Amino acid sequence: MTEKTGWSLHVEALGPRHDRRSFESGVEALDRYIRSQAGQDARKNMAAPFVLALQDGMVVGYYTLSATAVRLSDLPKPTARKLPKYPLVPATLLGRLAVDRRHRGKGYGRFLLADALFRSMRSEIASFAVIVDAKDDNARRFYERESFLSFPDRPTKLFRPMADIAELFE
Repeated sequence: MTEKTGWSLHVEALGPRHDRRSFESGVEALDRYIRSQAGQDARKNMAAPFVLALQDGMVVGYYTLSATAVRLSDLPKPTARKLPKYPLVPATLLGRLAVDRRHRGKGYGRFLLADALFRSMRSEIASFAVIVDAKDDNARRFYERESFLSFPDRPTKLFRPMADIAELFE
């Protein structure tokens, strides 16, 4: 992806060359995470942070992926009926997704989401779906527009089945 300014953008694993100090999404918890916690989570294999960065290393946006599981009984009944009757179903957690406020409105959130879904789909680890916990109603609506489905008892917890994701990239 190339920005109008000519800067080339690409998504890569968070590394030491990435400048996270000035990242401002407008959500303090997301800003604090990328500035001070993301590197530690990566080193301890708690989450895999990926960044959308300018050529100079400035972070424009980021997301994290990690393994999780969901109780079969928490899924919508039509979805649960199609799955093996295991108490827990493996999934991929899209833990955080944020775009610097100075770069909003350029489609970077959707670009980051597509990259996260693609990485999740091509993983060699079994995963039934990508799960997100939307931080607020705006985030929930963003994921719903991207075909995520709500859990029956938690409207801000959403999922998109891996089979659906695979169809996107065929």
